[in-house]
Amino acid sequence: MTIGQPGRRLMHFVPLAFVRKKATGGGRRSTNSNLSLTSMIDFLIVVVVFLLMTFSASSETPPAKGLIIPQAENTLDMIDAPMVAINGSQILVDGAAAGNTHSIEDNKRLTRLDELFNILKGKREVWKQLHPGKEFPAVVVLQIDQDVPAVVVKSTFQTAAFAGYPNVSFMVNQLPRSH
Repeated sequence: MTIGQPGRRLMHFVPLAFVRKKATGGGRRSTNSNLSLTSMIDFLIVVVVFLLMTFSASSETPPAKGLIIPQAENTLDMIDAPMVAINGSQILVDGAAAGNTHSIEDNKRLTRLDELFNILKGKREVWKQLHPGKEFPAVVVLQIDQDVPAVVVKSTFQTAAFAGYPNVSFMVNQLPRSH
């Protein structure tokens, strides 16, 4: 057997005409294509930079717009739980409106916030359906402006407890530790 010139030979000598036609390209463009390595590297760099810019670590959850949260020295990392934000008289749960605090501020006494209660209760039921057999963590994070009256904070805390979230964490800015 003689030594032939190297090249593509796979499927060229099959006795079926349609296979030979497909293997040789059949007058069409080649089924093999070359990828430009530069373009692929550029694409991957753009994707990595985009992901790094949009990534938010658990301890980097930004407060709601216009909200001034209190500061504390002893803090823990953020947890994955429903976020209840009170900014002025507006109540938000995970960014969605959940009522206002006008009734509490007018009466100046503890009041159950029905919209907040219904939303938190619904979130608890959804969590139980998605995680059957697991114990419900029952934690909610309160993101409250430092100028909100205490009766509003207590009413929010009490409403969360009635909705099945007795464990409450407050979002604060961490102060540097002084030893």
